Amino acid sequence: MNGFVEIKPEQITDNVFKLVGKDWMLITSGNKKKYNTMTASWGGFGVIWGKMACFCTIRPNRYTYEFVEKNDSFTLTFFDEKYRNALNFCGTKSGRDVDKAAETGLTPVESDNGSVYFDEARLVIECKKIYYQDLIPGNFLDLDIEKLYPQKDYHRMYIGEITKCYVKE
Repeated sequence: MNGFVEIKPEQITDNVFKLVGKDWMLITSGNKKKYNTMTASWGGFGVIWGKMACFCTIRPNRYTYEFVEKNDSFTLTFFDEKYRNALNFCGTKSGRDVDKAAETGLTPVESDNGSVYFDEARLVIECKKIYYQDLIPGNFLDLDIEKLYPQKDYHRMYIGEITKCYVKE
């Protein structure tokens, strides 16, 4: 990956709460010929089933959902603050209607594994899907969570085994 160096997941030095919740990320799936990306600020990192993993959530009405469903992998890409406008755009526009890369100036690149990431990213995490679960509203123990779903469009959670991590040199 041109301009990137591979690291182990445990070498990520970012505060993951800030990384996901404040800095945001793009979730991308597909291949360079046909892919979609969306901005997300919900997710996390950890170890499950003896694997370094991450989780992210996607509502079924999002275009990216179709790509994550059809493909075995997805990427999470993180950017410097100067890309905040691009992240805002990718979170408010649908790839069904616009070419997000063309509109934001982000450069899609295909990894050796066939996943799509963006050349402008500072951190790229490639993941292989290993589990999914639809969120079940009856399982919300904090009833305030239900307020986040006025349209009853509950997320699907994906757990991905981290297969590669890259940081910009």
